[in-house]
Amino acid sequence: MTIPVSPPARRTASRAGVPRLVLCLVGAALLLVAAALASVMFGSMSTSAGDVLDVLSGDADAHLTTVVESRYPRTLLGVLAGACLAVCGTLMQGITRNPLAEPGLLGVNTGAAAGVVTATAFLGATGSSSAMWWALPGALVAGALVHLIGFSGASSSPVRLVLAGAVLTAVLMAYIQAVTLSRPQTFDNYRYWVVGALGGRDFDVLWSVLPFAATGLLIAVLVAPALNALALGDESATSLGANPAVTRALGWGAAVLLAAAATAAAGPIAFVGLAVPHVVRGLVGPDHRWQIALAALVGPVLLLAADVIGRVLLRPQELMVGVVTAFVGAPALLITLRRMKHSL
Repeated sequence: MTIPVSPPARRTASRAGVPRLVLCLVGAALLLVAAALASVMFGSMSTSAGDVLDVLSGDADAHLTTVVESRYPRTLLGVLAGACLAVCGTLMQGITRNPLAEPGLLGVNTGAAAGVVTATAFLGATGSSSAMWWALPGALVAGALVHLIGFSGASSSPVRLVLAGAVLTAVLMAYIQAVTLSRPQTFDNYRYWVVGALGGRDFDVLWSVLPFAATGLLIAVLVAPALNALALGDESATSLGANPAVTRALGWGAAVLLAAAATAAAGPIAFVGLAVPHVVRGLVGPDHRWQIALAALVGPVLLLAADVIGRVLLRPQELMVGVVTAFVGAPALLITLRRMKHSL
């Protein structure tokens, strides 16, 4: 497949200026470093930047070392999940040409939830670590089904794709409600997972989903130029050397892998995949190459910031990150709808 760069993307990058685009990436990278540092500093017991440096250099006492090192897994998981969700949302909005598209639209979140419920109710899985192993295949199967329904036949279109995701989500939600309402123990396990959280995970969870996340990010980078051509319409994309069907299939596959990895590891976290693409599009324009690169940095910043807020707001207890992102994301959705009202 030829991966073209559409002429509008080139003109946009020229107008925006490469130095400005690079400045956006550097600024986002610095914010990510600050968010990661805050993530290992703050919790039920706050530490200072000097304490963190002492731990890294090996000069801290055993208690302080244990406290700081216990925050490493959730920080790295926040970076990975944030990047996956943000890039997934960017891909989805590019493929469907729908500014309200986000990972939940894939049916992947519901598929992961159905996997968790099935494993807990019928296979004896308990705890978030056990649930993760079943959330991942459930998410992948749901994404594959939506792809088969949405892209099969000559009448495939972004609208059909969205409808397929909505139908599958409705069916799976009915199944989840039926099982959880009839099995209280399953409901107790499910209600914790479904909110979305970074705490309580270890490095094993991170390593388990990393291959899926890395594959999805690599495909996203490779398919980004073709998405620029696809934004012009199928006929124009074909004339520029792109294959719309292949581009959509690759982009969809990458989005499914990314959403599945993030959802399996941290639960269904809302609004990151919706809000971040709008932020990066406003900063770097319509070129998907720059959008994906910046989204991979801004997504973790948003997720880690939400996690830190949840930890310090009700200290020594904490709000799960899915609750915080919902409060942050709801205003973002309202702003998006307000901006769209004249074009609807």
